[in-house]
Amino acid sequence: MRKILHYALNRLVITALIVLMQVAFFVLEIVVWGNYYVEIAAVLRLISFGVIIALILKQGNPAVKMAWIVPILVFPLLGGVMYLAFGYVFRPKKLYLAMRQTGELVRETLKQDKLVMARLRERSPRIANQSAYILRYAGMPVWNHTSAVYYSDGLPWWRQLLEDLEQAEHFIFLEFFILGEGVMWNTVLEILERKVKAGVEVRLIYDDVGSVFLLPKDYHIMMERKGIRCVAFNRLVPFLALVLNNRDHRKIVVIDGKVGYTGGINMADEYINYTHPHGDHWKDAGIRIEGDAVWNFTVMFLQMWNMATHTEDDYSNYRYHYTDKPDLAGYVQPYMDTPLDDETVGENVYLNIIGAARQYVYIYTPYLVTDNEMVTALKLAAKRGVDVRIVTPGTPDKKTIYWLTQSNYQNLIEAGVRIYQYTPGFLHSKCVLCDDEAATVGTINFDYRSFYHHFECGVFLYQADMIRELKKDMEETFAVSEQITLEWCRKKFVKTNVIGPFLKLFSPLL
Repeated sequence: MRKILHYALNRLVITALIVLMQVAFFVLEIVVWGNYYVEIAAVLRLISFGVIIALILKQGNPAVKMAWIVPILVFPLLGGVMYLAFGYVFRPKKLYLAMRQTGELVRETLKQDKLVMARLRERSPRIANQSAYILRYAGMPVWNHTSAVYYSDGLPWWRQLLEDLEQAEHFIFLEFFILGEGVMWNTVLEILERKVKAGVEVRLIYDDVGSVFLLPKDYHIMMERKGIRCVAFNRLVPFLALVLNNRDHRKIVVIDGKVGYTGGINMADEYINYTHPHGDHWKDAGIRIEGDAVWNFTVMFLQMWNMATHTEDDYSNYRYHYTDKPDLAGYVQPYMDTPLDDETVGENVYLNIIGAARQYVYIYTPYLVTDNEMVTALKLAAKRGVDVRIVTPGTPDKKTIYWLTQSNYQNLIEAGVRIYQYTPGFLHSKCVLCDDEAATVGTINFDYRSFYHHFECGVFLYQADMIRELKKDMEETFAVSEQITLEWCRKKFVKTNVIGPFLKLFSPLL
């Protein structure tokens, strides 16, 4: 059943079925409705023309619009269906209204400490402008008095998480895109069950589509029976693909309001290298913060919980009040991005970092399937002398996306961008590091789905101690990765210059 569901939800399979339906319709036109072909074709093309006009008038990325205009013109009957299934940022009314209602509460709850922002502006007006952007459009303030630890692999991240969970006294919040039964999750679950019995409040959110092949259908009910309050976000409705676009891709853990976690690491065994589905090693990145900035994550989680359950919480009950704050020089700003507004915060944070770089920008991303704005920013940075390096996987998890990622190599390399493929296996980290002073670690891929369709989160950091650890990890990763050359691209001519450019026409669909 799970294999059938896997193929049923595959975007390429759904697209192929739509194309077959289109062909069948044309056959019916000729064989059965031949006398009315002209009239039927005229009506369908009129409808397609109307959809195209609506796309043109809609605010948004022109490259995304063009990628949808092509299939709509080629398949005038069902091109619109493809757009609704894969391209339209569908805003379920209840979810959208809940977002607006909780948004007011978030704005009242998360207030920027003006002294912190003033000190940041004194130190770096450029970085303060970036933080001000995040505050204005994501509603997330910047903090000091917060420690941050970087994890270059899932296993030590998980082991530290287990220690922190054991110390929980009041509440534990967990939110993951993928939740899978196995060593990693079952070990966490055993602790959660004990904590519930000890009176600790535990809440869990997992994405229904992200976990659909890994959990029983009614897993959220099983968790409720254990005393764990649980939500399967945006439940999968068979044959209704419209809501598949708006997934909860975030990974968040909050413990007692004191400690927060995020990064690319989900709750499944490949993330700690207990299994190896893609190469010898799964490389990921995580971050642990402790201090004032954890409040951002607490509010993020509660907002998502209230949106999904249509309930209300008194957020102040979950704020930790420090008596002793760590005296740290850096600044930490957890932030979120939502598909329910028209601001691509995740992409814009990346663009701002790349655009402000003076010496170097290092990037980890599992997918490089992005728009012209991002490609242009990367190329311009390299052309003005910035050392731009991007690390992508050496082993694919999805071959179509892998080919599409590789199709961007030659264009970037010709502009001076240095591309590396992680030789030991699959790289799932999502990190950007700039000039030894600024970085972001989170859940946001360099692809259309993360930028336009998913709920995402990350942490922006300035002059935090962990930035040195991130740089060290990236330099070590360059050393074990294959640097891609123009000669390599020419040898892969069919994939990079034939298949890739063709796939680019449909890249926002993938």
